[in-house]
Amino acid sequence: MQKALQDLADLGLAGVQLRVHDEQGDWADSAGVRKLGQTARPPTNGRFWAGSVNKTLTATLVLQLVAESKIELDDPVADHLPELGLDQRITVRMMLRHTTGLFNYTGDFDANGQWEPGIPGHGEEWLANRFRSYRPEELLRLALSKKPRFEPGTDQRYANTNYTLALLLIEKVTGHSYAEEMRRRILRPLGMRNTVIPGDRTQLPGPYAHGYFRYQEGGQWKVVDVSRQNPSLLAGAGALISTTQDLQTFISALMGGKLLPAPLLAEMRKPYGDLGYGLGLWVQDLGPGCGGIVYQHNGSPPAGYGALMYSSPDGRKTLTASLTTGDAAVDPAALYPRVVERLLKEVFCGGKTAR
Repeated sequence: MQKALQDLADLGLAGVQLRVHDEQGDWADSAGVRKLGQTARPPTNGRFWAGSVNKTLTATLVLQLVAESKIELDDPVADHLPELGLDQRITVRMMLRHTTGLFNYTGDFDANGQWEPGIPGHGEEWLANRFRSYRPEELLRLALSKKPRFEPGTDQRYANTNYTLALLLIEKVTGHSYAEEMRRRILRPLGMRNTVIPGDRTQLPGPYAHGYFRYQEGGQWKVVDVSRQNPSLLAGAGALISTTQDLQTFISALMGGKLLPAPLLAEMRKPYGDLGYGLGLWVQDLGPGCGGIVYQHNGSPPAGYGALMYSSPDGRKTLTASLTTGDAAVDPAALYPRVVERLLKEVFCGGKTAR
């Protein structure tokens, strides 16, 4: 594992934090650097922007409300949030498995395959606006001002809009803030003391590894430290600060049946559509030589960071990681799949290549 970790850092990442839990216990290490120009490695207990890992926690909150009969999976979301003017056909289930057809507020493709921009969620335009604050209602208003991508329930397309909508649903049904419900229902009961719903907070609490954004301007390459960024752009969908330990604690508890009744956990883990997406979870078949099915949700904020969260069906074997990009001439979108494949090979496949 240590060799794999170093090999991954050598691919062009600034740093990697990795934690593996299995029948032998817990193993954690890091490779690369905590900050460019320095030699210290990333802290193994470091906090990081976890991105769309947030969606699994949000889906868990919604399903807890279903378990308490406060809402039903096939309720129209509009019944609970009439002020938004949602299509009455959009249900809670559709929202959690990305089949609403709602425009993705960070940009989406139209019926002709042409990109329709939304709020800048990547690249230099995001960089210039990375400290701007957004309200969830503002994000939804933008999404609803655009033509739906398809009729509700007829297709599937991953969209942050669905999980910001879930945040508003949680707040409306409970009468409390999303952050308060997250702390009360998940973070405190599991002892996830290093996980934060940041709101407008732009600073990672220490210790943390720095992440960087590399871009070209006027023929010259520039590198900007983006450790500070405002995650409110992804409220409910990707606004989360966590650690590899806390993510391990969460996914193990979830898969072990500690957060949801068995029937609802089964619903959550049921793959649907071309994406093979359940209710806030990806369902991935690694093949018979790798132990079969794993459940996962990874995350990548607009720039600088990536997060991995994988678990066996019983929650007894988990892989959680944080990746930071640096000044190497690599494309994170092309690099991350290679990183994931190598880690899955070592952790779940006994050194064999994952399918």
